[in-house]
Amino acid sequence: MPMHGERVPVENSRLSGFFKLSVDDRRKLVQKLSGISDEQVEALANNGELSDEAADRMIENVIGTMSLPVGIATNFVIDGKHYLIPFCLEESSVVAAASNMAKRCLQNGGFHTQNDAPLMIGQIQILDAPDIQEAMKNLNQSKDEIIALCNSLPSTMIKLGGGCKRIETRVIETLSGPMLILHIIVDCRDAMGANAVNTMAELIAPEVERLTGGRVHLKILSNLAAHRLARVEAIFTPEELSSDGSIENGKEVINGIIEAHHFAVADPFRATTHNKGVMNAISSVAVACGQDWRAIEAGCHAWSAYSNNHYSSMTNWSINDEGNLVGRIETPMAVGIVGGASKVHPTAKANLAILGVQSANELAGIICAAGLAQNLGALRALATSGIQAGHMKLHSRNMAVSAGAVGEEIELVAARLQAHNGPKTQTTVKNILDELRKE
Repeated sequence: MPMHGERVPVENSRLSGFFKLSVDDRRKLVQKLSGISDEQVEALANNGELSDEAADRMIENVIGTMSLPVGIATNFVIDGKHYLIPFCLEESSVVAAASNMAKRCLQNGGFHTQNDAPLMIGQIQILDAPDIQEAMKNLNQSKDEIIALCNSLPSTMIKLGGGCKRIETRVIETLSGPMLILHIIVDCRDAMGANAVNTMAELIAPEVERLTGGRVHLKILSNLAAHRLARVEAIFTPEELSSDGSIENGKEVINGIIEAHHFAVADPFRATTHNKGVMNAISSVAVACGQDWRAIEAGCHAWSAYSNNHYSSMTNWSINDEGNLVGRIETPMAVGIVGGASKVHPTAKANLAILGVQSANELAGIICAAGLAQNLGALRALATSGIQAGHMKLHSRNMAVSAGAVGEEIELVAARLQAHNGPKTQTTVKNILDELRKE
């Protein structure tokens, strides 16, 4: 539970009937619950569009902007706190599935996190060293000087207790011959850390060359943030996971989930789609909060392969002694709440305000909890009614619009599509629309 005086993101994430409200009423309720400003509400109401001036400052050759929907996942309790979690994506059923699964682990307190310190790796590639072993020895003996040089940067991050904490050396065999690699391990505090780490790596390059007698080539952050892992766990009872409330059905569902999970653990072809479901949430929350979601995705997928010796599931599902389903995720999560788009994009700022996060570590735990919930949503659907049942129920409106339905036709076509017993294809939708217009 929150300590006395600690800010609570929202009092309650259980928003009954939230989906029934109009978009404007949802914004008003979220504002009331989270305390975001009128300006932040306006950013959300403006379809998230940047001004030309703001967009032109962010990237090159700007010609416009492109909107994606932002939805709120409800029911999330993480480390005793309630959160309303913004998702930014174009795919239907994702927000609903994550919200549904978050509600199903409340009996055991929701999601629990245990995250590493925010340590990032900077890599320095050393070539042409006359004696690699001697070069490695010299680097390790001069570690204090290298760390001090890294931390000589004028940086708020360092003033707040961050900065380079240690170094590591590795020798790797490559097609160009053996290479000596120096890692600087940098505590980035509440920043993602790319700029600081890259600056440090470039700063120490001349000294590294002097110590090794070699030639420093690449000097760059690694997005495999192996020292910055986020861990989340949740426990689901058979009653919570059952389709009819019975323990017997719940046990069947859990066994089906375990069998589906074991498939993903063993088979990279299945693991890819399994993990795509995890990233449906992780990437969506990252996008909503102005994070570098490409770096996050690369790190998550790389860690899955690196930590398992083959590409495998990002999540772990098991049954405990009480017969409950236990879900765990452990993955790199390099996020920041200072600098970058999180401080430039008005909608990203609004979404972070809705979350009420106080640190990058807190944001990392939220993102991973969303990923675990979304993964369970997919596994449970596959183990019961099949993935299409729920997805198509929510996707039917999109299909109706794609077929040319307008106005009142959209809901009528969607309703008839949901009632259709056969395959729900785009051809089916077009036929339904044609029949409707003949009536």
